[in-house]
Amino acid sequence: MLKHTGFRLGLLGLFLCAASVIPALAADGIPVGILHSLTGTMAFSEKPVVEATLLAIEEINQAGGVLGEPIIPVVRDGASNWDVFASEATDLITKDHVAVVFGCWTSASRKTVKPVFEHYNHLLFYPVQYEGLEQSPNIVYTGAAPNQQIIPAVKWSLDNLGRRFYLVGSDYVFPRAANAIIRDQVTSLRGEILGEQYIPLGSRDVKAVIDEIVKRQPDVILNTINGDTNIEFFKALRAAGITPEKIPTVSFSIAEPELQAMGLSELEGDYAVWNYFQSVEHPANHRFIEHFKAKYGRTRVVSDPMEAAYVGVYLWAQAVRQAKSTDVAVVRKAISGQVMDAPEGLIFIDPATHHTWKQVRVGRIRNDLQFDIVWETSRPFRPIPYPLYRSKGAWQLFLDRLYFGWGNHWAKPAESGP
Repeated sequence: MLKHTGFRLGLLGLFLCAASVIPALAADGIPVGILHSLTGTMAFSEKPVVEATLLAIEEINQAGGVLGEPIIPVVRDGASNWDVFASEATDLITKDHVAVVFGCWTSASRKTVKPVFEHYNHLLFYPVQYEGLEQSPNIVYTGAAPNQQIIPAVKWSLDNLGRRFYLVGSDYVFPRAANAIIRDQVTSLRGEILGEQYIPLGSRDVKAVIDEIVKRQPDVILNTINGDTNIEFFKALRAAGITPEKIPTVSFSIAEPELQAMGLSELEGDYAVWNYFQSVEHPANHRFIEHFKAKYGRTRVVSDPMEAAYVGVYLWAQAVRQAKSTDVAVVRKAISGQVMDAPEGLIFIDPATHHTWKQVRVGRIRNDLQFDIVWETSRPFRPIPYPLYRSKGAWQLFLDRLYFGWGNHWAKPAESGP
């Protein structure tokens, strides 16, 4: 297990009741958990999400807090390690007595903490697009379900870029499941998958993947790599002469902060699919961007997971006010049906699934590492967590095979070999 540390931000002298795991108003505020990777390969993507979460908390506190109390953030480091996420989630609930937790990026971390939240009947807000195949009364999904990112991305690519695909991803549950969905869809639409390869999270060894792409010459690369492996992947693509003009890449986990961190102007012309881009024209988005830059720096950028984390705090606060309580069971009921004019546009928490109604957008990378929105839906889509290509039972069998095949983990162990 990676070495990890937990740290707290907020008022000094925070009093947390040790007698019960039921959240309550602390003497000087309402403690809430923030659980993301601040170290390791996923810190590349997750640190900005923490900042956006803290911004929302600060804004709500400046407006008077919730139920007359300030929100006190308790920040813990998942360290890009799933076991660490589980232990930190347990501590947030049982030791810090938080009212809610905002956190996780990878599906491996979310699936590892899911039993913790269900065991304690607690509440997690998850801000990242994902593979679906899941629904829990203890999780509010403010990122995209498959029909709000993966599926429309494939259809748009088939219509606009080509019919022959190469799939590359990190080796854990999200890319594996996303690519299973993609295979089902491409087959049904009579496209062709030329190859499919996976790279361990955090690995910089991308040569075999690049060699195969060069050999196969697909029309489109669909990229579900997460974390800083993307830096090596795109550098190697360009070194091999693969440009967007020759073979465009459509990414599912690269947004504005990743582009800024990679600093690769050669990415111009490739694509990403999200529900939100910084370039969205909407008054609520202009305010979000301005407040974020004022707090963290004029050169900073915002992204879809950051926006989904930001609005998650506001949705939770709305539910608490409606419930007139921070009690988790009461707040969970009040979450259903919450509506917000978010930076991305109007969103709505689906009562049946605890997922979010969202618009879909395709962005083309510009030379300033922002996105031109080249396609978008005209309205929010209802979330469908389980794609209809297979039954719910068949999807669960698919997940079970991954989990048990990886030794009861949600990512392929590095030592297990290719």
